[in-house]
Amino acid sequence: MFSNNLSSIEGVSVYAIISLIIFVTFFIGITIWVIKADKNYLNHMENLPLENDNQDITILESNK
Repeated sequence: MFSNNLSSIEGVSVYAIISLIIFVTFFIGITIWVIKADKNYLNHMENLPLENDNQDITILESNK
């Protein structure tokens, strides 16, 4: 069904190529960012949810 609809569009192969280029560019960019990212920043962001929970618990316990 979809192949019949897509075959009627002129230049539909261009969309596939553009999509592939965007997909590959995005993941190459993310990979480069992860490699070059500051490790202290990544560790901070990794522990952020845990730190917030501990701080909230401490604040709640001090209010009792």
